[in-house]
Amino acid sequence: MSSLPKIAWIGLGIMGSPMSENLVRAGYDVTGFTLEQDKLDRLTAAGGAAAASIADAVRDADVVITMVPASPQVEAIAYGPDGVLANARPGTLLVDMSSITPQTSVDLAKAAADKGIRVLDAPVSGGEAGAIEAVLSIMVGGDQADFDRAEPIFDVLGRTVVLCGPHGSGQTVKAANQLIVAVNIQACAEAVVFLEKSGVDLKAALDVLNGGLAGSTVLTRKKDAFLARDFTPGFRIDLHHKDMGIVTDAARAVGAALPVGAVVAQLVASLRAQGDGGLDHSALLRSVERLSGARL
Repeated sequence: MSSLPKIAWIGLGIMGSPMSENLVRAGYDVTGFTLEQDKLDRLTAAGGAAAASIADAVRDADVVITMVPASPQVEAIAYGPDGVLANARPGTLLVDMSSITPQTSVDLAKAAADKGIRVLDAPVSGGEAGAIEAVLSIMVGGDQADFDRAEPIFDVLGRTVVLCGPHGSGQTVKAANQLIVAVNIQACAEAVVFLEKSGVDLKAALDVLNGGLAGSTVLTRKKDAFLARDFTPGFRIDLHHKDMGIVTDAARAVGAALPVGAVVAQLVASLRAQGDGGLDHSALLRSVERLSGARL
């Protein structure tokens, strides 16, 4: 019998599905729950098990991992008679890998402590490709002992795993990550339009730029999307809009000025308002093209 902890996984979306499957491949017993039957079928086909409810998924779990879109969904699955806190055993470790507000994570940790449940906030960066390839960056908030307990699981899912501080710290670092990524994508998008309007070979230009100081993981990951105008979602504008709201609100609360971030947050919001919220965040290129007179 495996000595690995039994895992309940709640949320099998773009990120949750490949991450849970990586744990199955690593030998973990994973029981999943989500609202979409096809996602449950995918997990069982990979060797996991499907639960009929959150309660069924978490009842016998040693570790519960949640990966859902935003704070309201985390609260919905954590609280209430059918939620994680009411049905997980005392001593269970709850690892929330969603990207939510730092305060939501702090509040969840306090509520869970009353039930004898330990909590880590552990949002990730790397997008769908990073989830599939198990090379995510995982930024964690919580206690050292709980981090040590979860670290072997994190090591299956990612390449860079760091305890950033107490509860909520992982979410604060993730907010900063989303700020950097959005500004980087916007800069790349502006460079693409500038290069094309100047008549430069775009592929050659992006290749050489990515080999110098202007190079970045964003450009590496999104270069082909820019070239092909393929905005199939790996991380949707809708979600990045949510994250930019988190970072601007959190920055205001601590008195940090984000002048460039505030502008990019408005550009993300504008793109969403134009009906592009379901596209990948590399679709910020479409916004720059519209501003530059392109007909889309």
